[in-house]
Amino acid sequence: RRSAANTAVFSPGCALLCANACLVGGICRQRAIDGTTLAHSLTRSLTLCARRHQRLQIQYEAVGTAYANALVSTAQAKGELEAVHADIDAISSVMKESADIKEFLANPTVPEDKKKQMIAKMAAESGFNSYTVNFLNILVDQNRLDAISEVCDAFEAKYCQLTDTQVATLRSAVKLEQEQQFLIAKKLQELTKSKNVKIKPVVDESLIAGFIVEWGSSQIDLSVKGQLDKIGNELMATANAQ
Repeated sequence: RRSAANTAVFSPGCALLCANACLVGGICRQRAIDGTTLAHSLTRSLTLCARRHQRLQIQYEAVGTAYANALVSTAQAKGELEAVHADIDAISSVMKESADIKEFLANPTVPEDKKKQMIAKMAAESGFNSYTVNFLNILVDQNRLDAISEVCDAFEAKYCQLTDTQVATLRSAVKLEQEQQFLIAKKLQELTKSKNVKIKPVVDESLIAGFIVEWGSSQIDLSVKGQLDKIGNELMATANAQ
């Protein structure tokens, strides 16, 4: 139903469209139809498949938002929002780091009891809140674990909205220490006037050294690559002006 590597969806309907594309190609070759007609037929089939992918992805996001809002409401009402948020953070990390676990939970052919056993194991190892565990089991019962990534993303967005949390991506050439991330987060909090700041670290070796902080439509570039690009642009502008 879904790719384990990302959130793209490949449905039986798309498989049929792609198969039809191959069939069209075979028929065209047999009837000696010119290459332009064949190319148009293949392009049309693949375009239809891509559109179906997009529609299904929108559906997954809608499902994720609906379930995430329900979980946020419950967690708030029970005074467990922070605990549940920590659990969702952990689940999101697992889904991104372990393709095998994500595929296992999203696979419709895996029995529900096996999925609940996996959830119970994860909960025991990570100390999940009981509301989080109950929620995950509901997703199993409703056959909606295939949208778990969208649920996590939607929950994070809602949580940040409720808690006035500014999310920033910290791209650095090497992994920064926790203390360094804390200092950057503190400076960003002062700059944005946000109540809270959440840093999402990403290692990007192309930066050579230094780091880039991105939040909303803003950016602070303190990387060596950024400085080199700036110098290169200035030299180019000078050369063009002469």
